[in-house]
Amino acid sequence: MNQISRREADDPRSQTLRLPADMPLALDAGVALAPLTIAYQTYGALNADRSNAVLVCHALTGDQHVANENPVTGKPGWWTTMVGPGLPIDTDRFFVICSNVVGGCMGTTGPASINPATGRAWGLDLPLVTIRDMVRAQAMLVDALGIETLFCVVGGSMGGMQVLQWAASYPGRVFSALPIASGARHTSQNIAFHEVGRQAVMADPDWDGGRYAERGLQPTKGLAVARMAAHVTYMSDTALQGRFGRNLQDRAAPTFSFDADFQVESYLRHQGTSFVERFDANSYLYVTRAMDYFDLAADYGGSLARAFAGSRTRFCVTSFTSDWLFPTSESRAVVHALNAGGASVSFVEIATDKGHDSFLLDVPDFLATTRGFVDAAARARGLPERGAR
Repeated sequence: MNQISRREADDPRSQTLRLPADMPLALDAGVALAPLTIAYQTYGALNADRSNAVLVCHALTGDQHVANENPVTGKPGWWTTMVGPGLPIDTDRFFVICSNVVGGCMGTTGPASINPATGRAWGLDLPLVTIRDMVRAQAMLVDALGIETLFCVVGGSMGGMQVLQWAASYPGRVFSALPIASGARHTSQNIAFHEVGRQAVMADPDWDGGRYAERGLQPTKGLAVARMAAHVTYMSDTALQGRFGRNLQDRAAPTFSFDADFQVESYLRHQGTSFVERFDANSYLYVTRAMDYFDLAADYGGSLARAFAGSRTRFCVTSFTSDWLFPTSESRAVVHALNAGGASVSFVEIATDKGHDSFLLDVPDFLATTRGFVDAAARARGLPERGAR
């Protein structure tokens, strides 16, 4: 995490909501977090009756910069295939909100933020957070913006978990919901992958018990390995084989060394190196742990259907055929629970070989599905047709 990234943790180049000590965030860990800062971005305009707000929930290592240039990387926003003028989530039509999650590192209170009680980075003194805590903080932001009901809540992967939590915790405030490539719990396999990543971070000598920032250090090697391991889970075997095969990297023959002989090795090393420039190692521990703890049915006596009983929210659940991190079976379990709870739900499994990351890519069938669902929900909501003025 370079100096630019560290500045973003406390002085983000985005809008911020700063809540005082007498407005704490009640955490599932049983403690109150205050003061609280929430960093967010908005796109488009809120209509007169405040009925066109769309909340975008970001994935594990995402942030609030959905459709604008990221101030750390200088790259376009992470969902420019989905959010923008004329796109499925049309910013000429909707007021789009996205906040950095609690525990993140782009301006919302997280381990890289300064703890006002000590004048030092929170580090591991920050209480652990959950997906429900993230959603509670988002609800505080939505309240501050004067919005009672969200037209749509949408997100993929960890963002999809937040969508489901929104629908369960605030059913009367969510008109429509789009959980994508996600599930109602984290599986043991996914927890295992996260534990490998966390142990890689904590095994780095520069992690220093989470106090690396005070010494001007950064556990780059451990965090890079964690990112490399995670990135493999975001792609499918077909996608990896089709893109890299066994092709060598800038050489005609193997070097008989541990250099990056293969293109796929070089690619993963690049992913790891670029990631550590924009993300905080402790935040990686916190947000992966939040995903691990997520089990929506457990909060409702073991019945997922009970979480959605009587819901009037319109759902569109989407999965991808080549996603082995959140396979279609996880989405089907959500659909079955929604049906059992009497909710209005549609389900689409998109055929693609791009793996879990399909929701971030230009997959025409997925974009068309989202556009169709959003347009139908907008008509039901009484919002103007696409392109109408």
